[in-house]
Amino acid sequence: MAAAVNPSPKLNLGGGVFTRSSDFVPFWRPSPEIWRVGGTSSLSSVGELSSKKLHLVCSSSSGTDNAVPVSPSVPPLTSSKMKRHTISVFVGDESGIINRIAGVFARRGYNIESLAVGLNKDRALFTIVVCGTERVLQQVVEQLNKLVNVLKVDDISREPLVERELMLIKLNADPSTRAEIMWLVDIFRAKVVDTAEHSLTVEVTGDPGKMVAVLRNFSKFGIKELARTGKIALRREKMGETAPFWNFSATSYPDLEGEIPNGGVVEINNRSVNANDSTSSRGDVYPVEPYDDFPVNQVLDAHWGVLYDEDSSGVRSHTLSMLVNNTPGVLNIVTGVMSRRSYNIQSLVVGPAEKEGLSRITTVVPGNDETIGKLVQQLHKLIDLHEVWDITHFPFAERELMLIKIAVNSAARRDVLDIAKIFRAKAVDVSDHTITLELTGDLNKIIALQTLLESYGICEVARTGRVAMVRESGVDSTSLRGYPLPL
Repeated sequence: MAAAVNPSPKLNLGGGVFTRSSDFVPFWRPSPEIWRVGGTSSLSSVGELSSKKLHLVCSSSSGTDNAVPVSPSVPPLTSSKMKRHTISVFVGDESGIINRIAGVFARRGYNIESLAVGLNKDRALFTIVVCGTERVLQQVVEQLNKLVNVLKVDDISREPLVERELMLIKLNADPSTRAEIMWLVDIFRAKVVDTAEHSLTVEVTGDPGKMVAVLRNFSKFGIKELARTGKIALRREKMGETAPFWNFSATSYPDLEGEIPNGGVVEINNRSVNANDSTSSRGDVYPVEPYDDFPVNQVLDAHWGVLYDEDSSGVRSHTLSMLVNNTPGVLNIVTGVMSRRSYNIQSLVVGPAEKEGLSRITTVVPGNDETIGKLVQQLHKLIDLHEVWDITHFPFAERELMLIKIAVNSAARRDVLDIAKIFRAKAVDVSDHTITLELTGDLNKIIALQTLLESYGICEVARTGRVAMVRESGVDSTSLRGYPLPL
């Protein structure tokens, strides 16, 4: 039974006379077929609605003009509700894979709320947030599994997760409001990454609930620009006997180093440690199967090929910022333009923009100035694209977010936390055999931490792509290279 939400005059019952107020309140009004003109009306028994008669009290016999709106409490008519799902897709990276995955959602009318892609030369991890019913989302997961080079697809919405997002937000900051903004920055444990005469650029990380609270408090100052990653997530590790025991070298477990023979197996609480074991390590996001051809660990490599400086042919990584309509299929259209022209996407981030109904896409594409200029011209022709900038040659702030899970027990945990303290990484989950760290920074910082932790054994890595924002101050370290610093 269809139900419409329409505005209705608010009734003032003062003095026993009905008077119309200028304020409008929403109320539930059934379809016209339900109500009978003249006084008494009945509801047919459909779903949760009972067959009891509802009587309308009229102030006069002038028809329905003075009818008091009745707003019964009606539960949802459908048992299958729309929910927000977090889908993790681990693929063997190849040309056009982003476009094909986005096409699966676009053909079914799903609007991707956020997308974070961690890429390297042969693998990629997609973390996709989309709304839909469980039955239809299950069909989408089955379709994704049929794609070539898709290794594993998981709907991890119901699992205990470590969820994080990254946001760069540029605010209007006059001298009169700057003190209050800095107070809020301290409350939300944010960081100021750029300051100008009339603006502040702030970096914030946290779960989706924290992001909503930050935007709600900062919106009163005026948001000039917003660059936001999609959500990345890793499962929280279980404790005790039911927890998986990651198969790594003895570096992760220094107290067992003398007990593990070369190529041998040691039973610990009915779980085995064997560096050469061919059985699956039961990775919860990345597949670790004996028939895989990938070397050693099934995780993203530290470096995925970004070139900060031009090579001999003038090729370097260009950072593009696009403002598009938040409608189904837009991501598929944008990535299709790049795929058809054989552009390689090194990083891709999709998230809400500063204006309602718009999304911001930040992508990193290698090429020289001429080829990237042609790509920008092609993107300008798209109907759903409002703006596109190549901000590579401007001073800009860039950030990336990483969640990394390391296999360590209590004996090696202190060493890992000491390394994390140097990089200002935060521990967000700890079990008796793993520790999960959160790190925010540029690509070089991400690479350095991941490289140092490889000796302990990396279980999982979830990374966003790069988010970037032009510095209002007009100064960064890259632009000052080769020039004398002013005193």
